[in-house]
Amino acid sequence: MLAAQDVVHVHLTHPDRDNLFRIAATPSDLIKQNLKTFGVQCTQCQKTLDKLLKCSKCKGVWYCSKECQKKHWPAHKPACHDVERSSGALKFVRTFCANITLMMFLKVAIIYDCGLLDNPRLGFDVPFMARVDIAIEPTDILDFAGLYLNKRPIAEKLEGMVQVNTVSAWDPKTHPPLTPTRLRLWQQARAQSTAAGYGKDPVGLIEFLNYTENSTTAAFHIASSVLAAARKREPFLCSSAVTGNRFEKPMDSATCIEYINLHIRADEQNQLLLRTVMTEQDKEVIRAAGRNENSLSVSLLNYKMQREPLYANIINVTPIPSSDSRRVNMKV
Repeated sequence: MLAAQDVVHVHLTHPDRDNLFRIAATPSDLIKQNLKTFGVQCTQCQKTLDKLLKCSKCKGVWYCSKECQKKHWPAHKPACHDVERSSGALKFVRTFCANITLMMFLKVAIIYDCGLLDNPRLGFDVPFMARVDIAIEPTDILDFAGLYLNKRPIAEKLEGMVQVNTVSAWDPKTHPPLTPTRLRLWQQARAQSTAAGYGKDPVGLIEFLNYTENSTTAAFHIASSVLAAARKREPFLCSSAVTGNRFEKPMDSATCIEYINLHIRADEQNQLLLRTVMTEQDKEVIRAAGRNENSLSVSLLNYKMQREPLYANIINVTPIPSSDSRRVNMKV
């Protein structure tokens, strides 16, 4: 008999998951090739960097020289804080952006959230920006449940993966205006895209944020084929890992984000290069969500858990009577 308060988690994986991943996944060699096309600018002077010199404390800003770092320190000092991950979040942001599959679905989500289908000026003579909040979660959903519910021992060295918590639009009516640096980045990207023959494609900005580090902003353009797919709104065809029943999910921002997260989760061999060892900061956010603490990082994670069915049975676990035990089915 199980002891009082015990929760048994049963992890179910759809039998076609691995095949579907292999069909859709961007190959590692193509990701590495695409990485070479992504430049990083000095935070102070916006010079494109051949070699990254990053802040040794927060790992979230980059400079072309020590002189630029010293000049930028008064502005950077209030936001600078220690982070545990030696490489910082930039590595994952660049790798994510170099992934054709992930970016296609992220762009569709951004099209919906930023209203590109409703305003033809966006991305052409009016800039737009999407905020993408990313986090590191355990690759094993049972380890996530263990952290959230505090019901099982957790290994000190725990494998994690990048996940998208939310995508939201920068609204010029309610948010501060774009900084001169961001506006210049958009203007340069708009001009370069037009010069390269993509004048009919909208150009925008993505601000990637991680709750333990500074944000990273990148410019991107959306191909007409991606706009057409978003406009067509063909639903996702899914099937249950439990019953095998097939069903449709709407083509919207939430479903695109869920697809991105499940696609990364299915990458057991780290073909996408988005897996890493979790830090204590990463783990503590999940524990804090389980304690229902009030913070931005907890709110973002809770929003993701409420949106994606994978977490439903974790959220629904309630205190168990002393004479009872409960089995929770985890569906992937």
